[in-house]
Amino acid sequence: QVQLVQSGGGLVQPGGSLRLSCAGSGFSLRHYAIGWFRQAPGKERVGISCISGSDGRRSYDDSVKGRFTISRDDAKNMVYLQMNILGNEDKAMYYCAACLEYSTKDGGIGNWGQGTQDTVSS
Repeated sequence: QVQLVQSGGGLVQPGGSLRLSCAGSGFSLRHYAIGWFRQAPGKERVGISCISGSDGRRSYDDSVKGRFTISRDDAKNMVYLQMNILGNEDKAMYYCAACLEYSTKDGGIGNWGQGTQDTVSS
C-alpha cells in the first residue's frame, strides 16, 4: 500500500521546537518533491515548505522562512521538517504530501500523510 506516514509533533511552549517526520511506505520518495502543508482551525490548508526531488532545492512560505527547515534523507526514505521559534500562529494540523517543484503548492498526486497536530501553548 502506497502511503505517507507521519510522526513527530505535539505540544510545545512558545519559542520551542518540534520536528516532524514523513516516511514513504510502499514506494520511494526519491525523485519526488515532498512538502509540508498545514491547516489551522477554520482556515484552508496551505503549503509551507517543499524540497525538490531533483536537486534538493528548498522552498518556504514567508510565514515560516528563517524558522523552519525542510530536509530529506533518501537512503531512509524520509523527509523532515524542523520547526523552531514556534508561536501561536503555528498551531495547526500538519501534513506531508507531494509538492510542486520549487514552490509550496500541492503537487496534485493525492497521497497525503495522516496529519499530526501541533499545539503551541504556555
